[in-house]
Amino acid sequence: MEPMLIHITLVVGLGVLSQWLAWRFKLPAIVVMSIIGLLTGPILGLIDPKAQFAQLFDPFVSIAVAVILFEGSLNLDMREVRGIEKPVFRIVTLGAMLAWILGSLAAHYIADLSWAVAIVIGGLFIVTGPTVILPLLRQAKLKPKPAAILKWEGIIVDPFGALLAVFSFEIVQFLVLREVSGKTILFFFAASIIAVLIGWLLGRGIGWMFQKGHIPEYLKSPVVFIVVIACFTVADEIKHETGLLAVTAMGITLANMHISSINDMRHFKENISVLLTSTIFIMLTAGLTMKTITEIFHWNIILFVLLMLFIVRPVSIFLSTVGTDLSIKEKILIGWIAPRGIVALTVSSYFAKVLIDEGFKDASILTTLTFALVFATVCAHGFSLSWLAKKLDLSIGEEPGILLVGSNDFTVAFASKLKQLGYPVLVADSSWERLRVARRAEVDVYHGEVLAEQTEYHLDLTPYEYVIAATELDAYNALVCTAFLQDMGRNNVFQLSIRDQEDSREDVDEIMHTVRGRMLFKKGITWEFLHHKMEHGYTIYNTKITDEYTYETYLEEKSDDSLLLAVSKQGKALSFFAHDQEINVNAGDTVLSLQPLKR
Repeated sequence: MEPMLIHITLVVGLGVLSQWLAWRFKLPAIVVMSIIGLLTGPILGLIDPKAQFAQLFDPFVSIAVAVILFEGSLNLDMREVRGIEKPVFRIVTLGAMLAWILGSLAAHYIADLSWAVAIVIGGLFIVTGPTVILPLLRQAKLKPKPAAILKWEGIIVDPFGALLAVFSFEIVQFLVLREVSGKTILFFFAASIIAVLIGWLLGRGIGWMFQKGHIPEYLKSPVVFIVVIACFTVADEIKHETGLLAVTAMGITLANMHISSINDMRHFKENISVLLTSTIFIMLTAGLTMKTITEIFHWNIILFVLLMLFIVRPVSIFLSTVGTDLSIKEKILIGWIAPRGIVALTVSSYFAKVLIDEGFKDASILTTLTFALVFATVCAHGFSLSWLAKKLDLSIGEEPGILLVGSNDFTVAFASKLKQLGYPVLVADSSWERLRVARRAEVDVYHGEVLAEQTEYHLDLTPYEYVIAATELDAYNALVCTAFLQDMGRNNVFQLSIRDQEDSREDVDEIMHTVRGRMLFKKGITWEFLHHKMEHGYTIYNTKITDEYTYETYLEEKSDDSLLLAVSKQGKALSFFAHDQEINVNAGDTVLSLQPLKR
């Protein structure tokens, strides 16, 4: 087998393994990837991506960053920013400028870099980016407002940080090197405008072709994928680092054309983005040297990192958001969270080479300085975000929420019991009349069609980990489950059993094996079955299992007509009884069941 093939397989495999370990042990994925990269690279010497991939290393990293940034910008729908326009605008403009100035001062006076190098690296260090922010937000379950601000800042500032570093370098050349004229500065601005125009035109062009049906469904994702690469490449050939700006403009343009098929394509892009993020982080960290790692522990680098964490970021956020409607708690959270990622690492390595070639020998420390900041921020912010959000009451809690689609006597009774146990519950229905039962029971409701595109802008789905489709229409239940599969995961999407009618058995089998969620409860528990039970006085009971009153005793004593629904675990985890799942019930757990009314 070719050595390069082995190395590619190993790097990609380690990236996916990192993601799985992070999911399995509920750790920040970026931290796990960094640690595995360091272990397999400079510490154990198993892989050396820069040497093994040679000339492919830099182009692959650049293209991967472009795709990741495009995927992130594809989520920037202007409808989401309504109500937070002012703080977002302030943070990505005034906040970024303040962070550049303060970061440059810290780099010069603390890290002992020359003014030229300090100004360049200060511009670069304003970035956060989707590669680090989006995974953290998925894990932390922040409330919508701070989550949206951090997401928008990360994606918008990412290309601007790279451009600011380029602009700083042009200024340095203009001031220091006589052969560089003012025309170079003008060309930089012109190239940036051209990059935005290229991204906008390609975004509008692709969107128009989608709307007119000029691209078949099966080719949409591949076409967009190659157009993103072309967009980045063309803009980057005009001026280095403007490619990131171009793909961001393309993504935002597509996101705000509100094309229905964009959602399907977005899932493909998210999968590619996860794979690329994992691979690139492994490659970058594994490509470091032991010299770089040991230099991190110099006092001036440690002090610089501490200043960036505790002074530069908080001060820039607090000053830039004066006069906005952000609360002190929101400012504290946003002022603390600013993890650096792939863009900072890749762009700093580029400028380290360029600045050294121009005679700035102190630029040799840039890679060390950047990795110290990246590793410190992903660890500090990755492990502290959830904790700090809870302390500031800016998270939605650890309890998994349940979205029940279809308001009826059973779903409302089920939601009421789950609410009593402390779980966030929401009953959704398009009929105010059907929602009347839920409103009387003081259960949170959503009036609207959950399959409509605008739902994601009117309904915050962050608290909800489970979806239960429980309407009287089997086909609709299946569509609801299919719509939520990508976001919730197949294990967390349920529907009631499909009616078993003799004349449609073949159609039922077809639905059950294609578009559907997991079948809830035991076989044959249809909407009609539950409706009949509720009409005849059945109700839902909570039963606490103890060492004295075991689960086995409970099963022996319960009525034969009882239906097991779910188990509330001691740690607030929730498990639903389903066709394909057996649940271990232990002392301390609570069993929910549908039983005849006790006399």
